[in-house]
Amino acid sequence: MPVRTRVSAGNASGCSPSVWCGERDVPPPAAAPGAAEEPPEATGGRVPRNVTTGQISDPFPVGEDAGDDEPEVRRRRAARALQAVAFDTIGAGYGEAFPAKDGQLACGRRLLAELEPGARVLDVGCGTGDPTVRQLAAAGLRVTGADLSDGMLTLARRTVFPGGFAPVFHRIDLYDLATERADRVWNAPDLGSEGRGRFAAITAFFSLILLPQDEIPTVLGQLRELLRPAGLLALGMVEADLDHVPLPFLGRELRISGYLREDLERVLVSAGFAVEECSGHPYAPASTSLPPEEQLFLCCRRVG
Repeated sequence: MPVRTRVSAGNASGCSPSVWCGERDVPPPAAAPGAAEEPPEATGGRVPRNVTTGQISDPFPVGEDAGDDEPEVRRRRAARALQAVAFDTIGAGYGEAFPAKDGQLACGRRLLAELEPGARVLDVGCGTGDPTVRQLAAAGLRVTGADLSDGMLTLARRTVFPGGFAPVFHRIDLYDLATERADRVWNAPDLGSEGRGRFAAITAFFSLILLPQDEIPTVLGQLRELLRPAGLLALGMVEADLDHVPLPFLGRELRISGYLREDLERVLVSAGFAVEECSGHPYAPASTSLPPEEQLFLCCRRVG
């Protein structure tokens, strides 16, 4: 399919699966190591038992369905779990491929300039905790990290982070944030209905790009619910017109979504945010197998 994207060479900030323009044929996604061979559709959308371990962090009813989801919803949950398996196998190699994170750190400094000591911050798609959890915890904030990848969370929990408040990590499907499933399925009540208005700021650097475009506004609305009034959102995205397109990434294949800048700003405004700052950064990954990309960093504020 033709993909519109703005890319340029250079080295600036952040880390994400890379995208490029052009029309090309993409094979079906390859199965992740250790994943069940049958597709999610073959199990009615339920996650096959050997797709994800469910053992490292908060319990997940692997191989079961919660009894309250339609087949399409279960299928999408299974697809997100398979994306997480890819990151389990990538592990620390993610940071090695994208070592420069200047734009991400700049967003963190913007948050630190406004937040009071001890303020609660949620990092959505925290990965190993570098650099955002480390930066914010070192400055004295109470940081909660959320991710669906067991492998990434294992690395995060093994890390000793600086600061007076030890970060807390939860394994959770980000589509369940601010819902009752956060408590019932993931044992994370502070990230569910009870957590509404709890956080002074939320960061989401290149985590929403793993969702189809039609899911992103819903998740943005759920993040807004977790923020206190006038709470801050720092967001990192790839500038490209993509909707869940399969692309190769570090020996795996991930489905990636993106927006052109003006389209992303419209989505954020519709979700209840004011965009206070938006900057584009050309990025050339350290891995020569990945093309350069244009990354967007946005600082937003909850409205209402």
